[in-house]
Amino acid sequence: MSVIDEIKARIDIVDLVSETVQLRHSGKNYTGFCPFHSNTRTPAFAVFPDSGTWRCFGQCNEGGDIFGFMMKRESCDFSEALRILADKAGVQLKPVTVEEQVAAEENEHLRTLLEEAVTYYRHHLLNSVEGEQALEYLKERGLDDATLEAFGIGYAPQGWEVFLSNFKSKGYTDIDLLDAGMVSERESGGLHDRFRHRIMFPIRDERGRMSGFGARIRDPEDVPKFLNSPQTVLFDKGKLLYGLDRARKAIREMDQVIIVEGYLDVIALHQAGFTNTVSPMGTALSEHQLNLLKRYTKRIVLALDPDAAGEKATMRGLEVARQALDKETEVVFDARGLLRYEARLQADIRVTTLPDGMDPDEVVKRDPQEWQKILEDAKPVVVHVMETLAASQDIDDPKVKEAIASQVLPLISDLPSAIERETYLQRLARLLRVNERALVLDGRRRISGRRSPRRTRQTAPIMEKKPVQAMSGYALEAHALGLLLRQPDLLYKIDRAMLQEGLSRLTISDFQHSDHQTILRLLQESLDQDMVEPLNFVMNNLSLPMMDVADDLLEKTKNLDINDDSVFEDLRRALLILRRSRARQEVDYLGFLMIEAQEKGDIKVTQYRQSMVEHTQVLRYLDHALANYFDQSIQNRL
Repeated sequence: MSVIDEIKARIDIVDLVSETVQLRHSGKNYTGFCPFHSNTRTPAFAVFPDSGTWRCFGQCNEGGDIFGFMMKRESCDFSEALRILADKAGVQLKPVTVEEQVAAEENEHLRTLLEEAVTYYRHHLLNSVEGEQALEYLKERGLDDATLEAFGIGYAPQGWEVFLSNFKSKGYTDIDLLDAGMVSERESGGLHDRFRHRIMFPIRDERGRMSGFGARIRDPEDVPKFLNSPQTVLFDKGKLLYGLDRARKAIREMDQVIIVEGYLDVIALHQAGFTNTVSPMGTALSEHQLNLLKRYTKRIVLALDPDAAGEKATMRGLEVARQALDKETEVVFDARGLLRYEARLQADIRVTTLPDGMDPDEVVKRDPQEWQKILEDAKPVVVHVMETLAASQDIDDPKVKEAIASQVLPLISDLPSAIERETYLQRLARLLRVNERALVLDGRRRISGRRSPRRTRQTAPIMEKKPVQAMSGYALEAHALGLLLRQPDLLYKIDRAMLQEGLSRLTISDFQHSDHQTILRLLQESLDQDMVEPLNFVMNNLSLPMMDVADDLLEKTKNLDINDDSVFEDLRRALLILRRSRARQEVDYLGFLMIEAQEKGDIKVTQYRQSMVEHTQVLRYLDHALANYFDQSIQNRL
């Protein structure tokens, strides 16, 4: 239980409000005069013990929970209200632990070391004889001074302990240098520089913070060709994408990301204006990296070289991997894995290949328009596979037809969309010049010949045990907010769905609990900025107790596939139920206020009547939207 939950459990909202408001019992709720504006005729202030919330139906037109009440009463922010209520409840707020503080300081210390390393390598690129040779090589690759400076490209000098000696003289310890991944241990004991006689590429996370380095050989005899920082507390290849810190804004604006293989490819393409380009740095393209990208776009183009996506490797499948764990590995392409990613992420993943013997930086150097045409010609995964397999083969040979069909049909059968399956079957039939019915029969034979796959874990309807209708308002808010935290861009989709039903966009007033309102407000702000990834923006702006709340929300929704249509529909339904519950509450209470005003001859009776008409209309829209939802759910099950 978080401290916020514990405080709510210990403080009764009726008791808290009664400290400053004279309440009277009205059914299962309480009414009184609002303490936040002048009104002595009609008690337009209500407290709802069941939900632990309050609302003013008069001039304020505001509401919330115990934290919201304290914030308004004391004119303070959430942190101060939390402290006041924690004292009242006898709950000790959790301070930052010594371990947490030490870890944060250590990470910052290592990032400072890495930033100094960038400056060190830049100096050697620009001010040493060997560096001049490396610089000349980079210029031959078409990179200009401004681009090299923007990406912080440097040069690691030869020598086994040059970097080590220099940074120890700055006061850094052996442990610092090891933890930052800048030195390695000798088998015979002692340390030596990890990077020697190499071009250095600083690697930053999506927030632009230094995480490590990539290094390319200058001596053709050296191995491996590319060397990355080792796994450290800051550097995890599977969770980083080179260039994402510089590409995020362009990816969002263009609603597309281009994935290439090399550091130099990314840099050259950015220089040429293709700033929506990133690289997985020679590692297998992981689902974590794709999940990172989907926060910015769901349109992904894989620009692989001919070896990676050619006939020889086509069905071995995507692990865009020239190097893993510092060892050279063959680049392979997994069409089936891509289709699984595409289905789970609801993405549009396309593949394009380059002219034989050319890398992306060479193509864009030769002609930027040629590169643009290559991107425009990117094909869906299934089309790419069938055309690649058919290239340079005798399509009239029945054995060739059979070989191609045997590899493409399983991909088509994996597609979740019946329309896509039908379209690709027709295309394959035309390509092979065979009857489509023969392909269908062959596909059925292959499927029936395989063991039935185990059913994948189905997404829980909402939370893990209770259906939406049985959940409390707080639990509904928590669930909906947990899903929005997992993918803030869903706010756009929810707003569109609401507007299509004739309803207003989601606002913080749809949530009655202050901790949830705080997080939703930050989520909305996170989408209005482009400096920090949205979830990081939210977490960076939360107090420690609120971070516990956010962590709990994420934990409770960790087993839900946010890209599953049914999960989004349950999110939409939860928000509709929350809004309908509040609308019914307001209609009922406005009816009570109208009767009271009529009995007392209060001129506000007309105002209450008009508000009641408006709220009743909103309630009709909400009932209609929920009815549509349930009708659609029934149709989907038939």
